Amino acid sequence: MADAHLHPLLIVISAPSGGGKTTLCKQLLLANPSMTRAVTCTTRPPRPGEQDGVDYYFLDAGSFLKRVQAGNFLEHATVFGHSYGILKSEVLGKLRLGRDVLLNVDVQGAATIRERAEDDAELKQALVQVFLTPPSLGILEERLKRRGTDSAQVIQKRLSVAKQEIAQWKNFDYLIISTSIAEDLRRMQCVIEAEKMRVTRLSGTQPLEL
Repeated sequence: MADAHLHPLLIVISAPSGGGKTTLCKQLLLANPSMTRAVTCTTRPPRPGEQDGVDYYFLDAGSFLKRVQAGNFLEHATVFGHSYGILKSEVLGKLRLGRDVLLNVDVQGAATIRERAEDDAELKQALVQVFLTPPSLGILEERLKRRGTDSAQVIQKRLSVAKQEIAQWKNFDYLIISTSIAEDLRRMQCVIEAEKMRVTRLSGTQPLEL
């Protein structure tokens, strides 16, 4: 039988802010030892305890810009004055080692990755896009309030952005309506298992001894 690890996945998970994607990604990595996350480049300074090459690749603004101009990033963005980017070489390197690669990105980042994959057969073959969203904006608002990290004004702004993001769900391969951490993980595992058995991923191999 063909080894599933010969056909690793590039799993992109997106969700509106407060939608639970960070929690789901942590659970997935714990449940799947062969899965790895792509280490992101950033121009922000390291926080206490963070290690270069483990938590992030810490770059100065000039080095980051050179990589942008060279087209090295699969996707990149600037958030609160600091730049973040995922190197294409980082993702492809891990895929070629047979590791499933997990990316936690916003809707805009997912759209950029989707576009880049159209021009790269290796990325396109591996790409699986999942959109995670709460059942309603009301439940999302409750989650954001429960986090206790944002003011009422910021929460309303996040909800306005979330409404636009949720409208993009049709651009993804899978939609998971978030219920509980355990159920979200179970559904995500089902997606991964199904994708591992997709016939188009097995092209060029002989799964059975005929």
